[in-house]
Amino acid sequence: MKKKILGTSGLEVPVICLGTMTWGQQNTEAEAHAQLDYAVEERGINFIDTAEIYPIPPEKNKQGATETYIGNWLAKRGKRDDLIIATKVCIAGDLLQTRDTSDVHFDKKNIMDAIEGSLKRLQTDYIDLYQIHWPERSTNFFGQRGYVHTSNDTSTSIKETVEVLKEIVDSGRVKHIGISNETPWGLQEFIRVAREYDLPMVTSIQNQYSLTNRTFEIGLAEIAIKENVPLLAYSVLNMGVLTGKYLNGTKPDGARFTISGRNSERYNPENAEPAIAAYVAVARKHNLDPATMAIAYCCQRDFIASVIIGATNIDQLKVCIDAGELELSQAVLDDIDAVYQKYPDPTC
Repeated sequence: MKKKILGTSGLEVPVICLGTMTWGQQNTEAEAHAQLDYAVEERGINFIDTAEIYPIPPEKNKQGATETYIGNWLAKRGKRDDLIIATKVCIAGDLLQTRDTSDVHFDKKNIMDAIEGSLKRLQTDYIDLYQIHWPERSTNFFGQRGYVHTSNDTSTSIKETVEVLKEIVDSGRVKHIGISNETPWGLQEFIRVAREYDLPMVTSIQNQYSLTNRTFEIGLAEIAIKENVPLLAYSVLNMGVLTGKYLNGTKPDGARFTISGRNSERYNPENAEPAIAAYVAVARKHNLDPATMAIAYCCQRDFIASVIIGATNIDQLKVCIDAGELELSQAVLDDIDAVYQKYPDPTC
């Protein structure tokens, strides 16, 4: 498996990262442990990404289950230091069953409570990469388009948030910090306050990126490269849409959008079907599995350090990991770019 250095952290991460957000919702704990055994022990994928709010779709009575599954596996495995574990702190209000949600911000009280909860559930004494899950301020993320400015912003300042993160880094409970679902201004502000106030530098940004949503390239890719804050790409298959399994109104048994329509307008809107069909046709033309092609494309982008993949069974997981070992030919890349020129960013 190819590896890259994760920003300024010095961590060497595989180009495939094991995502976990279905564990506790679509996957049982036994299935989660089986995926961990296969990915880590058989394929050498030692980079695991989770979040305090997982599983997704979020439910209050299930929140924290994913970290708990990982923690139980870690306890059973008996080894920790060969792994790179990333988790996230969020501001999801009433969904957060494990801490006081009466006043949720990225401030000292909330972050300190959150890190202690994650460490306890993960059964570890440190997190390799601790990420802000999404901005507290009002801005565009999770597919929102059409920016509307809020002049009376009362959110916690990025400087205050990073000062708290510095405390937990200094304590040894967190090795490196990152951000997620951020904008170009947000990323640049995290960089600015780190330099100006001698605070920890963010080592990565975790945003959505796929064949049908390359908007990261417009304002963020240049910063990611020049400032050495690479992308951890999520939803690279648009929640399975880029496999082609939903084309022509198909609803496969057990598939995510068959079970729930949540986020279908973001990842599988009707106007995206021509683009999805075109990408599937490119894959077939070159004798590639559509999922393999979509993941391999992301792995080859120079601003991406690792691609977060998710699977509900071992067969899917194998396909996703195999994709990280594939180098797409220039002919495939040219055909992909031709489709993109015709159908730029139909999903959000």
